[in-house]
Amino acid sequence: MDEAVEVRIARIHPDALLPVQGSNLAAGFDLHSVERVEVQKGTTEMLPTGLVLAIPPGWEGQVRCRSGLGKRGLILPNGIGTIDADYRGELMVLAHWIGKTESFVVEKGERIGQLLLKRVPEILFVEVDREALDDTDRGDGGFGSTGRF
Repeated sequence: MDEAVEVRIARIHPDALLPVQGSNLAAGFDLHSVERVEVQKGTTEMLPTGLVLAIPPGWEGQVRCRSGLGKRGLILPNGIGTIDADYRGELMVLAHWIGKTESFVVEKGERIGQLLLKRVPEILFVEVDREALDDTDRGDGGFGSTGRF
C-alpha cells in the first residue's frame, strides 16, 4: 500500500467539518456545507465548506458531485472542480439546480460534494509537425464519432 499523503487543513468557520470517507473503501471524502443555502432553478451557488487546504505539490484536489444529490437535480456545473496545489482560499462547492421544483435548499451540515486527491504527472509538451504524430484507427473522429453503443 502507498504511504499516506499528508494534506494540511484549517477550519476557518467554527462549524466546519473535516472531510471524511463515507465507507472504508470510498474514494472520496465527503464535504459539508457550513451554511443553509437556497439554490434557485437554473442558477449556480457557491456552497462554503469553511475549510482551507494545503495540497502538496504534485497533487491536485478534485471536487465531485455526490451521486445522491445529482440524482435529485443538484449538480456541479463544471463537472469536476479542480483545486490546484497553490490555492489557499476557502474550499467551495459549485452547485447548480436542474431539478423539478423552483429551488433546492442545502441545509447547514449537509454533505455537498466529495473531495478526491490525484497525482499530477510532470508534463513536457514537445512541439512537432503534424506528420510526426502516429496514425490511429480513430484518426480525427471525435464528438460521438465512435457511436453510442
